[in-house]
Amino acid sequence: MLKVPDLLAVLQQIARRAMAVPPRAPRGGVFLREGERLVARALAGFGATPPPLPRRSAAVEPDGARGPLTPEAALEAARGPRVVDARAWYRANLPSAIELDGAVPEGAGVLIAPISLGGEPVGYLAVEQPTLEPPDEDRRALIEVFADAAADALERNRLYDDKARSAQEIRLFERMLNAVGTTVELHHLIETIAHGIRSVQLEPDWKTVELWLLEDDAPGERAAGAGGDRRARVYRAPRSEPTTYWQNVHAGAASAGRDLGLSVDFRTGGGGYGAGSQSELLDDAIDRRVPGIVIAPCTPDIVEEGFRRAAEADIPVVVIDTPPVPGSLAPLYIGTDNVAAGRMAGEMMLRLLPGGGVVAPLGPVELALNARERVEGFRAATLGSNLTVLPTTACDWDLAAGTRLAAAALRARPDIGGAFGAAADNGPSWGLATSQLGRRGDLKIIGFDLIASTVALLRQGTIHATIVQREYDMGFRAVEVIHRMMMRGIAPILAELPPSRVLHTGVDCVTLERTPWSTPLADYLTLDAARRAASGQDARPLAAAHPAEILLIGLSPPERSVVEDQVAIPARSPVGRAIEAGRPLVLDPADGDGRADAALPPAHAGARTVVVLPLQARGSALGALVLSSDRRQACGPGDVSFLVRVSGTAAVGIENARLFRRISERSAALERAGVQRESMLQTIRALSSPVVPIAEGILVMPVIGVMDAQRSSHFIESMLRAIDAQGARIVLIDVTGMAVVDAAAASQLVRAAQAAALLGAEAVLVGLRPDAAQTMVDQGLDVGSMVTQPNLARGFRYALARTRGRGVGRRG
Repeated sequence: MLKVPDLLAVLQQIARRAMAVPPRAPRGGVFLREGERLVARALAGFGATPPPLPRRSAAVEPDGARGPLTPEAALEAARGPRVVDARAWYRANLPSAIELDGAVPEGAGVLIAPISLGGEPVGYLAVEQPTLEPPDEDRRALIEVFADAAADALERNRLYDDKARSAQEIRLFERMLNAVGTTVELHHLIETIAHGIRSVQLEPDWKTVELWLLEDDAPGERAAGAGGDRRARVYRAPRSEPTTYWQNVHAGAASAGRDLGLSVDFRTGGGGYGAGSQSELLDDAIDRRVPGIVIAPCTPDIVEEGFRRAAEADIPVVVIDTPPVPGSLAPLYIGTDNVAAGRMAGEMMLRLLPGGGVVAPLGPVELALNARERVEGFRAATLGSNLTVLPTTACDWDLAAGTRLAAAALRARPDIGGAFGAAADNGPSWGLATSQLGRRGDLKIIGFDLIASTVALLRQGTIHATIVQREYDMGFRAVEVIHRMMMRGIAPILAELPPSRVLHTGVDCVTLERTPWSTPLADYLTLDAARRAASGQDARPLAAAHPAEILLIGLSPPERSVVEDQVAIPARSPVGRAIEAGRPLVLDPADGDGRADAALPPAHAGARTVVVLPLQARGSALGALVLSSDRRQACGPGDVSFLVRVSGTAAVGIENARLFRRISERSAALERAGVQRESMLQTIRALSSPVVPIAEGILVMPVIGVMDAQRSSHFIESMLRAIDAQGARIVLIDVTGMAVVDAAAASQLVRAAQAAALLGAEAVLVGLRPDAAQTMVDQGLDVGSMVTQPNLARGFRYALARTRGRGVGRRG
């Protein structure tokens, strides 16, 4: 059989070999069971362009009986190869075949042989024959051999898909658990959950995935609206997913930074100049003299001036993702060899289309140099072959717009047999377009990068291969080199690198199944996790002398907003019942119970399966995870078990987010209270240690409250400033308002008198109460040479007497 990542091609090859069994059949194919229908998945003999596949079909009664049977009844009837009426077969399963090739000859039959996996029928191998006569034993046996070969191909594909599903499920939980210990953003969490679920569970084809969070300040408390219904804030993930490329780059950079004593400030900017641009971020970093910069330039020519300034300031700059302009002043580029990556994609397309054909590229070639280079490499690999590569259809990173462009291209050129997506969204755009046009698996698609939708389409057989960059390695190696330049200087490190000043991180060709030229999806997902763990261990032990923050500048992602809404949850609605019961609920909104649900917003219109999974943490209800699909009975027990695990992990993340929020709010409140307290203390100190000039050269300083060391320091400081400013000769220290005059307080008063004497002023202690005097005598305290007066009036007369006749102007 073919050694290519293309199940459809293998099944078509099997169908052709079955058709060659005498007497030769003009047409044949493989019809597979998908839910409640049979779908033609591999056709041969129907012309250059296979007819569109029907959305829904049913097998017919064997032996030409009138009236179609359900697929279950037909598969039950066909325990071995049997002959059915050709016209009835095509009318039920492939009506377009009759329209395309004209009427099927009267009396023609179709020999159908069941394809079974694990004893369960999963489809048919069907070949046309001129009569309804049963086949002889030799023909029957050969057809059974080819049906078994189809079963083997399907079984192998299923095993690889099961491994990929398990690996992707683990990857999803790793991403969710990474958010559990952080201040997770709910918008990011619902996107991670939604696209992760869609890449793990393919059959439900979830149309809408939402987080419903009860608007409770504290778990367990009912936030009631009108009529006592609970209210919830709903976060709905967009169908178009965010690119994880920059998340992976940042993760690699942060991992290296943790081991090397560096923190990574990750920011994104657009091209051009001005606010929000990469050039502005670069200039600001240079002005702040950050110790190192990693940048993926959106417009390499514009940021070159920033590279010149960085070089003059001796700030190391490492460029990643997109190469700088020729002759750049940036000392190093770390990233993908995009031309070589494009060549790899072109070589894989040659294997997918060995007979040649027309191939169409799609990508942001007018916006991104790396996309242009990939297409150039793709064309170079196919040059001189039997492939015709059309001009590239230009688009940006918009999945929906790309899907429309891809569908238009396929309608305009039905002979397109292969497609190349030069950026992350472009492969899925081709895949979704083929599904719309009934050509899933027939169009040979090679994508780029590995976002969640690419994973799902690889598993479905819609995308046949994807070229995956090692973006984590880019971020990790860039930070590691920046650190070495910071520690040892730029020139010594460059001397150790290749003269080209280019380090390529490599790419991987990923397919669902193993081939001599690619890595299976399941193995890649496992190896990618292992590579990340290993890269963290490879970090050099030499840490920065002082903790430092470097800047990582990426590209601004396209706008993909999570829809946020507020809804009421009636107690008897499915969401209300699931939250109250604390158990998952699966229903069809079209039945009577579903129509009564006023809480489901219009986003779920037309859904035939709705699943509500309560979110619980520490025994309290936080809300629900709500999913809907247009397919009937889309969610089986195994699907629910997986979703329960997802909702449980999500609940932990949400609870942690709430705790972090409360801690942050409490910390902010405490900080504000601390600022207010300090302000009040400053005011109290100022009020409790006033300096009052009552006559020329005479000051009064009342002491109120307690005289401790901190108060004494402020008191003395205020007194000395006032003595100097007023030219005072006498300072009356009034202790009438002091709560306690003990040994410590007396000592501080003596220090104040000594400090005043150093500036030529005399300190007079007034207002000492009898009990305080008795305490001082009993404790043997000595106030030194300080003059004491019983009250302020006597102290004032003493001060006047001392200053009368003396010059009391400024000391000089």
